[in-house]
Amino acid sequence: MKKWLIPVVVLVVIGIIIYMMFGGIYNSAVQKQEDAKTAWSQVESAYQRRSDLIPNLVNTVKGAADFERGTLTDVIEARSRATSINVDADNMTQEQLQQFQQAQGEVSSALSRLLVTVERYPELRATQNFQQLQSQLEGTENRINVERNRFNETVNIYNVYIKQFPNNLITGMFGFDEMPRFASDPGSEDAPEVDFDF
Repeated sequence: MKKWLIPVVVLVVIGIIIYMMFGGIYNSAVQKQEDAKTAWSQVESAYQRRSDLIPNLVNTVKGAADFERGTLTDVIEARSRATSINVDADNMTQEQLQQFQQAQGEVSSALSRLLVTVERYPELRATQNFQQLQSQLEGTENRINVERNRFNETVNIYNVYIKQFPNNLITGMFGFDEMPRFASDPGSEDAPEVDFDF
């Protein structure tokens, strides 16, 4: 056997080990990052469902002849502001997420005021269309909460992975940054409760 072959084989084996270590960590980081991005798209989808329900709710409520127009305007404007804010999952920052949360919170608040106002219109509450929209809205709010929680869980898995040693050495070289999580809004513990049982 030729003497030069042994060092070449050793270098090849070392190269394969290093490649597998770097490649494994890199590929796992990519997978976890993509899982977090997918979870974000599910959050956006749940919010989009709520946004899609709002025009139907507004049109149903408009049917009440003397219904407060200002309440409807507030809902429409809050929806418009919320749908104008886009968060890029590839470059998500805590500030963008807070801005998104604030806009969605305004929608929630406007919807709560709308539903409280509707209580004064028993004929409107009694319509089947309104009851179905209420039910869909309640289900959508639950879905939003579930998707936000899933997003936070997948982001946590990703963030922990990229920070662990020796992963942090490799993920840092390739620019994997920590992703922000949803946090409760200040004062949200005192948020009014929406009661769908009239």
